[in-house]
Amino acid sequence: MQLKKKPGRRRNEAELNALLRFTIGITLAATLAASVLMVLYFLGFVSQPLEQSPNDAELFRILGPTISFLTGTLSGVMIGSSGRRDKDSDGIPDDEKEK
Repeated sequence: MQLKKKPGRRRNEAELNALLRFTIGITLAATLAASVLMVLYFLGFVSQPLEQSPNDAELFRILGPTISFLTGTLSGVMIGSSGRRDKDSDGIPDDEKEK
């Protein structure tokens, strides 16, 4: 049995850009949340000896910059320009103004 695919409308460039930014944002946010939860779990629920092991020290040394990079990238994706311009600074993109 072969399923027929409904012919759908094609997305324009703005919709594809928004979908891409949404997908990247969700992926980065999930990765950031998983990293932070992993660090909190290891610090709170895994019994630690009095002295930190070299493996734990290396894990935290790697996770610090990784989490900072993910936070910066996520904020850059969310704040970044989507190609819309507002030359007169009235808060409304120029392509949405009535003509």
